[in-house]
Amino acid sequence: MEDAVRKRSVTIAGHRTSFSLEDAFWDELVGIAQRRDMTLAELVVEIDTDREGNLSSALRLFVLRDLQSRVPSADDGAKLSDPESHSDRI
Repeated sequence: MEDAVRKRSVTIAGHRTSFSLEDAFWDELVGIAQRRDMTLAELVVEIDTDREGNLSSALRLFVLRDLQSRVPSADDGAKLSDPESHSDRI
């Protein structure tokens, strides 16, 4: 996987804006937009509306939070491996 940072442009609120993202973050953003059945520009507008700081950072944090919400946490794994949590199986 290439980790080059590329400049991307979208039109939001009637004007062009650009941001820099690594290909991996770009690919995830595209996937999130597809899963939500929305355009990439619509997703960027949503993220831009709620952001603090620069747009590139806000997009990366959005992708991170989306991935975290879809991956089981370490706490979930600990609960699964805890024998006491499966006492109904004994």
